[in-house]
Amino acid sequence: MVIKRTTGGPGPYRQHEVLHEPADLAAWADRSRLTPVPALEISAGEVRDARRLRDALFRVVLTHARGEPHPPGDIKAINEAAARLALEPAITPTGNLSGTHLVATVAQDAVKLLTGPFAHRIRTYAAEDCHLVYVDTSRPGRRRWCSMEHCGNRHKVSALCARSSVEG
Repeated sequence: MVIKRTTGGPGPYRQHEVLHEPADLAAWADRSRLTPVPALEISAGEVRDARRLRDALFRVVLTHARGEPHPPGDIKAINEAAARLALEPAITPTGNLSGTHLVATVAQDAVKLLTGPFAHRIRTYAAEDCHLVYVDTSRPGRRRWCSMEHCGNRHKVSALCARSSVEG
């Protein structure tokens, strides 16, 4: 499971921001695997809430992967968001569902991840230039790359080139 940085984020990731308006958050929800998402009524304030939660989650997951203390303000923000009513799977959704429900669903999933059986397998990638965080679900728990197609392949190619230049 890869925790993808697909929407921007804090600090240097701000330049990649894609959550600007309610339609952007609705489109992200449609692409997510959270639950079948019905039409959501999303406000500009809920987009700001989603960005704040995303940034808090990134900082907490990153410190968790590094074995560092979690930022208390971020933990508070995640817990407050998780305490709200989340989206529930339903054949026919009832009631008005909002961006607040979506944010709560993401926060609750994050709490389950950070406190669940794979919490010790939250990691950062071994590549210096890859800033993704992932959950290592491999059987031995030794995964180091986002995928062999990207970081793993680049590492293998550079190692091969280094060996070739020493041998050649």
